[in-house]
Amino acid sequence: MFDPAQSSDPIQVPQTDPIRVVTATDPTVTSEVVEAPVDSQDINSTSSVANPGIAQEPPLPQQTETNQASPTDLSQIADSLEKDAESLAANTTEGVVDESQVVSPTSQPVDESLDTGVAQTATAQTSEGTHSSAITQPQDAPGIDPDKTYSTVVEALKDSGAITQEEANQVLVDNVSTGKSFIEILEEKKYASEEQLALAQSVVHRIPFVKISEYGNDPQALTQIPEGVAKNYNMLPLSFDKENNSLIVAMKNPLDLSAIDFAEQKSGLKIIAHYAMPSEIERKIAENYSQSLSSEVTAALEQTSQVAEAKAQKKDLKGLSGETIRQAPITKIVQTVVAFAMKARASDIHIEPSEQRTRVRYRIDGILVEKLILPRSVHEAVVSRIKILSGLKIDEKRVPQDGRFNFHSAGAEVDLRVSTLPTIHGEKIVMRLLKKDASVPALEELGLTGVALSRVKDAIKVPHGIVLVTGPTGSGKTTTLYSVLHTINTPKVNIMTLEDPVEYQMAGINQVQINPQAGLSFASGLRSFLRQDPNIIMVGEIRDSETAELAIQASLTGHLVFSTLHTSSAAGAIPRLLDMGAEPFLLASSMTLTMAQRVVRKINEEYKEEYKPEPAVIADIKKVLGAKLDDWLKKKGLKSADEIMLYRPKKDRPQTEPEYKGRVAIFEVMPVSEPIGKLILERKPATEMEKLAEADGMLFMKQDGYMKALEGLTTIEEVLRVAEI
Repeated sequence: MFDPAQSSDPIQVPQTDPIRVVTATDPTVTSEVVEAPVDSQDINSTSSVANPGIAQEPPLPQQTETNQASPTDLSQIADSLEKDAESLAANTTEGVVDESQVVSPTSQPVDESLDTGVAQTATAQTSEGTHSSAITQPQDAPGIDPDKTYSTVVEALKDSGAITQEEANQVLVDNVSTGKSFIEILEEKKYASEEQLALAQSVVHRIPFVKISEYGNDPQALTQIPEGVAKNYNMLPLSFDKENNSLIVAMKNPLDLSAIDFAEQKSGLKIIAHYAMPSEIERKIAENYSQSLSSEVTAALEQTSQVAEAKAQKKDLKGLSGETIRQAPITKIVQTVVAFAMKARASDIHIEPSEQRTRVRYRIDGILVEKLILPRSVHEAVVSRIKILSGLKIDEKRVPQDGRFNFHSAGAEVDLRVSTLPTIHGEKIVMRLLKKDASVPALEELGLTGVALSRVKDAIKVPHGIVLVTGPTGSGKTTTLYSVLHTINTPKVNIMTLEDPVEYQMAGINQVQINPQAGLSFASGLRSFLRQDPNIIMVGEIRDSETAELAIQASLTGHLVFSTLHTSSAAGAIPRLLDMGAEPFLLASSMTLTMAQRVVRKINEEYKEEYKPEPAVIADIKKVLGAKLDDWLKKKGLKSADEIMLYRPKKDRPQTEPEYKGRVAIFEVMPVSEPIGKLILERKPATEMEKLAEADGMLFMKQDGYMKALEGLTTIEEVLRVAEI
């Protein structure tokens, strides 16, 4: 199976929408960090380092100064994060306190026909900050006339294009004849989606609409409203503004003033309600409260240190040793963040500062998911800790830096590549996780099948030539090359690789990591390789004309060369090399095969269902696959394309189960045949080469993706997401 953590592309989440990240951990599981050596002289001489738990660093010119957390606060945060990480990664809902029996006044929803001015006074305030993209103001809803006052949801839906005039008329007739509300009729007849209905209500009542899946969760907000109250009133806390003593919540019915009044009494805060989809509210209440920070952590977050406390602690910085820094509470926070990434199969961790908070996002199966929000006051401490582990200069904040360190957790080990980048709010950290003990997948496990698989196997048996794998960053090119090398690795051949970085460590292969600072580049390394008597050479990437020329010369002198290029198609590799200055006659005689690839997420095998696709989808499948669809239908014993059944994730799956789990690659494989070689000599465009290759049986990536969708591995939507070029 395709291992996302080993691809250049980051990974997958239980849900593609941001969820809250902390729950209880197994006390038997310990985490150990293998650190870069810490020079105590550097620590003692750097005023900005000190104890990472209280580090106070001078801001960039545009950066606002923020208070730092005290050691006591950091210790509370770290202990709770460590305590909560295990069950979060497992997405468990065990041990959830049921507050559904909280005594509360009977909810008496306000009639939707009430004057919207009342609702506006109570709820229709605009949220600000980092979540504005998830909020739609009533006047900004698609198709809505901002100068028009809408009296019914039917009118708003019709103007937005969600329903036709005939459907609107039918709803009005049913309303009169049955006495049911417009919303009930629209839901029964399924004229509009849940999101369209919520948006229409927001337009009518002039209350903002929030898409919860795109709104990062604030751990402090969850503790302001008990779980029982949230469930009873379908009210999800989203964001807590301590300065303005307000709380933004998502509600099915923001006009329910009795619910808002009760929540205000319970929390002591001003409630700002937004419309949201009811299904999202219910799911996120169950999910977030089961994975929320404990009350002790929230208390610690609220009690971030005063500037005076930080300054008092800073007086003793010179007396701190490297060991003291390693034992600081901030260590637990960093360990918890990384340990969760390993459990969630993340390939990247993003730690991003904003003006008021720091968010932690994980790339899971190629999709970035917001999992944690930390107080802004601990950001500098977290960055300092990671820099110490990575052997970076902790007092250098003006330029990007790169480093790496090892991390052990629960018997597993990962190598983390660390990159820092100065932004206007502080330094952003991105960590790429590379599993050291990961096994190399076989070619079949990657997703190669049929003619494509046989052509790749034939090409790698040839003792000389060039095989190129192309695609954008994160498309799994390096993983494919490792699989190829694993297939042909025997004691009889000398295999040498030049990589940046070495992602898999493979027995029997001489792997070299480039080091530009020391003068070891792809070009210089390849030149040295030729004096090492190699049979097979892998170059991580052909980036310039010198590397391209050396690779071609190596292939012509009897070596089998593998490498990657950044092009969108297999045929596109040829014009790219010609642009680099490669001679057409050398390419025609040295190129053996080019292949392009992308990675798509696989449907969660345990929770998928068959469904009958729309006629437009079947027509698109016919258009894309052509005669290949007829062969597939015959193989499956189907009489016509109208009998096709596709697969999708179940909607009624458990809330802790993701829609997609794991990934698989889709390919197009183009052998460089004699006719294609003639086109190279004539410098013909890639499109002409593709026509020849297609006539010779090549499947395009989109076609390969559609075939995998027909087999139930993925969805048409997922294929179009990556392969619509």
